[in-house]
Amino acid sequence: MPDPWLSADAIAMHLGVTKDTVYAWIADKGMPAHKIGRLWKFQAAEVDDWVRSGSAAGADGVTPEAGAE
Repeated sequence: MPDPWLSADAIAMHLGVTKDTVYAWIADKGMPAHKIGRLWKFQAAEVDDWVRSGSAAGADGVTPEAGAE
């Protein structure tokens, strides 16, 4: 059975970031997301692979929230 589609709120919670960060990553870093109507939907496996590839990291290799802790 394939993974369920997640909302922006759910993927933000899954990653431990804010929803604003999710939207910024879609716009600026090519986070894998699918627009369905006016909603963004996500597959957790695609997003996890994207994060592991280092695409979410900033120029210093740290995600925005990781540096804020």
